[in-house]
Amino acid sequence: MFRFDLHVHSCLSPCGDLECSPAAVVRTAKARGLNGIMLADHNTAMNAPALAEVCRRETFQCLFGMEVTTMEEAHCLAVFDTLEQASAMTEICYAALPKRVNQPEVFGDQPIVDADEGIEDLEWRLLSAPTRLPLRTVGEKVHELGGLFIAAHIDRPVFSVTSQLGGIAGDEGFDAVEFSRHADLDEWEAKACGLPFIRSSDAHYLADIGSIWTEAPFERLSVEALKAAFRDRTLGWGRRGESDE
Repeated sequence: MFRFDLHVHSCLSPCGDLECSPAAVVRTAKARGLNGIMLADHNTAMNAPALAEVCRRETFQCLFGMEVTTMEEAHCLAVFDTLEQASAMTEICYAALPKRVNQPEVFGDQPIVDADEGIEDLEWRLLSAPTRLPLRTVGEKVHELGGLFIAAHIDRPVFSVTSQLGGIAGDEGFDAVEFSRHADLDEWEAKACGLPFIRSSDAHYLADIGSIWTEAPFERLSVEALKAAFRDRTLGWGRRGESDE
């Protein structure tokens, strides 16, 4: 089974620990038995090129994307195969963010780094802000670019479709939903409107990487492989320190 986590933050996220360079994230994920990851920084994929290079060096698999904050302040995962797709979604998000300069002393630093952990730039935009994009528009843009649209951590009491909009309506265009590592599946699976689900660490610190994962019977992590696993309901999950469930 292929173990993956589509929701890991790097140092570029203002809430992400500065130790979470793409290189450190990949080394940690690999050491903890994962086979693939995606960085899901807030409203940006600017650390994805470094991730791609690190994964090439480490013979590790990855996808490219981000955690988009919609106009409703709901978090959603945009998942892509290529850097070009992720870059295009980044530009869409940047155009829809308020023109407000980040305050590192308040919100945290936002370093764009290379594969060797060198700082290339400091992102000036306030990445933690919501975009002006309605939920449905985000889904349409993601699908137009060939990606997957996933409702993030719907069990959380803040920044989820559930907390902001009352739940999944069933027609927002989601390909799947995500449950956090804290979710009670007996309670939350029934609230997914029949959509397939993944589980992710939403790691902001290296210590949280590999705490939980999703797994599926494929050898290569890709949008098409995920679509097939969603369709055939062949997804499972596991947690560090426990037998797979």
